[in-house]
Amino acid sequence: MTSLLLVRHGETDWNRQRRIQGSTDIPLNEAGRAQAADAARHLRDILDTNAPVAMAASDLGRARETAQIIADALGVGGVGVYPDLRERAYGEAEGLRPEEFSERWGSWDRAEVPGAEAWPDVRRRVLRGLRSAVGDARSRTAPGTSTVIVVSHGALIREVIRHASAGEFPLDGERLPNGSIHRLRFEHDHLSLLSYEAAEDALRMTATTEAVAPAGRTA
Repeated sequence: MTSLLLVRHGETDWNRQRRIQGSTDIPLNEAGRAQAADAARHLRDILDTNAPVAMAASDLGRARETAQIIADALGVGGVGVYPDLRERAYGEAEGLRPEEFSERWGSWDRAEVPGAEAWPDVRRRVLRGLRSAVGDARSRTAPGTSTVIVVSHGALIREVIRHASAGEFPLDGERLPNGSIHRLRFEHDHLSLLSYEAAEDALRMTATTEAVAPAGRTA
């Protein structure tokens, strides 16, 4: 059994400008580097320090730099780079803002964008990449339970979560923040979702609201 921790890369200028990045290789900005350092601190808190840890990343620069910042902070030697873990290619939509996308192609869910990678192909690719990352980690580390930290991209991580939860998550319109961490189990070539940060934030918000809600009211 392998514990998979999927981390979305830190912020880029295109993230800040709400531009569609896809396979365009946009580097981290300073805020993104700070988010990567924050993710490393969070990972240090939740990792089993006695279990072997491996690092893997998409081959796009924003993911590789995020992974290297985390690896350096955790003392993990080396980051495996996997092109199969890169973001979905959005074809002619890359570089556009959402409103520009809507003007050209309408609804995001039903749009057929020239040059965009089909979602079934994305899913096959990312699952192949995760199998390779886990297999390589197992060959490099001690037998038994291990942990692989995988730094990838928002749409790709959403597709993995959707696959692992049989379509139950993420919720419609839910955005996975830069630097967010999502936990899965990889066992006998099967993925199971343990938690993802957007859902954890929602649960914390609900608990806080209920705690301060006046008696007789529901939040």
